[in-house]
Amino acid sequence: MNTKPVPISIIILTFNEEKNIKACVESALDFAEEIFVVDSGSTDATLEILKNYPVQIVQHPFENYSQQRNWAIQHLPIRTHWILNMDADHRLTEEFRLEVSAIFSKPIADDIHGFLASRKTIFMNKWIKYGGHYPTYHAVLFRKGKGLCEEKLYDQHFKVAGKTQKLKGDIIDLITESLSTFTLRHDKWSNLEAFEQFHPQQQGSVIKGSLQNDNPIARRRYMKNLYERFPLFVRPFVYFFIRYFLRLGFLDGKEGLIFHFLQCFWFRFLIDAKIYELKKQKDGL
Repeated sequence: MNTKPVPISIIILTFNEEKNIKACVESALDFAEEIFVVDSGSTDATLEILKNYPVQIVQHPFENYSQQRNWAIQHLPIRTHWILNMDADHRLTEEFRLEVSAIFSKPIADDIHGFLASRKTIFMNKWIKYGGHYPTYHAVLFRKGKGLCEEKLYDQHFKVAGKTQKLKGDIIDLITESLSTFTLRHDKWSNLEAFEQFHPQQQGSVIKGSLQNDNPIARRRYMKNLYERFPLFVRPFVYFFIRYFLRLGFLDGKEGLIFHFLQCFWFRFLIDAKIYELKKQKDGL
């Protein structure tokens, strides 16, 4: 691994991430020219742990992920021309670091404005490889001024203005500390998703779904939009069947059964139930 840092700036969002932040930062050390941590008022040991590392800590109140990410991109004193976005539960793999270092050791074509990397989901210490869950590409690395987070309350993606290129190296995504944490977070996120589906007119700038687009994010958004046109309470059954059986989610073993059932069925059934609740409230029933 080259000792010379890559000319990029890393932005990490935190709030009470004492269990994650050490491994996250250490996976990025000696890789980027600068690391920013945007914290939203952590009350645990997160900030104390960060004092041991050469990172710049900035406090900013949290409203939602989109606004926090875009505030960071637009207001941090970033000195480089490239930005890499991470969460505290992300880890840069050695393959990712080596590949990006090799790319940045040479001039990058002017028409390349971003790079897509796949997340490698780790659930209950197991890589969730099947069920259509891998590879899933995200535009995590882009030129300064060429990328922003779309204005959604949940399931946000970065939008890059211009051409992107896929990376082979993955970013590890540790999606749960425990099943209690997983279900609590998804209960909160189901409120946001239900609200957005019930009030689609209130969404801001979002990625347009399209099967004609080579961008895998646009293709996934097309499929999500298609899913949302299915009837409530029917679509979670269809989605789970496709993911677990047709896309071989059962090959992920017992951990995969737990993950795919909770993520592909329970979570989406909960969203439908909350949309139904919103409809009843609107109708005064």
